[in-house]
Amino acid sequence: MEKFDVAITGNDASDLSIIAIHGIQGTRSSWDPVVQLLPNDARWIQPNLRGRADAFRGMQTSDYTLEKFAADIAEVVATHVTTPNFVLAGWSMGVSVTLATIALLQREKLHMPAALILMSGSPVLQQTEWFHQTDYVPLLQEIEAREVRLGLHNAADRDAVAWTWQAISDTDQRPLLSAIHTPTLIVHGSDDEDSPIAHAHLLAQGLPNANLRIINGGKHSILKQNTVRVADEMRAFLSTIPTHGESHANQ
Repeated sequence: MEKFDVAITGNDASDLSIIAIHGIQGTRSSWDPVVQLLPNDARWIQPNLRGRADAFRGMQTSDYTLEKFAADIAEVVATHVTTPNFVLAGWSMGVSVTLATIALLQREKLHMPAALILMSGSPVLQQTEWFHQTDYVPLLQEIEAREVRLGLHNAADRDAVAWTWQAISDTDQRPLLSAIHTPTLIVHGSDDEDSPIAHAHLLAQGLPNANLRIINGGKHSILKQNTVRVADEMRAFLSTIPTHGESHANQ
């Protein structure tokens, strides 16, 4: 079993890599609709987070903290980024993992991303209501119902999702934001039912170099339901990122 279960696609000749991080119940395939519209814009690196598909599988709540996810993504950066610059792109829980990862990269003075792309996420998960249950069996039932609502055909293992939610549901990453000067694109649906639009504004207000783009009428599953708009916003943003030499990100 490969620790990260990484798929690498797109433009191998590109000077830019995008590490695309999926949500709490998804797998790397969550990003496929966007990748298919932007195959030549970057070298795409899509890891399955731990507990998903063929990636490393923990066996308890402590195996699924944001810090554990961040350490995994930092290792993906070190192992699979071969281009001069890279972007961390997160959707839903992937936003939380991205914020934890950049904090780790800053702290350890490791290779920093040239930019961030944050979609449908929140800097304060303790104020979201992705799930209401905390006891294991009713939480699993909620997880199954949310799979159906979000149309997740390649859903994550439900045990891993339950342990993940128990580990991260009380987190608040707002204190991290002011130290992240990396250029950031925030894309969020105005009608997001899981991460209400107020959470996008919290990100935009807290990050010093953020650009918020709102999809009117968009819900949580913008990667699937608003693919063209998401791809257009990403392409415009990517055109502003340096592809040679040193990253403009805060070192």
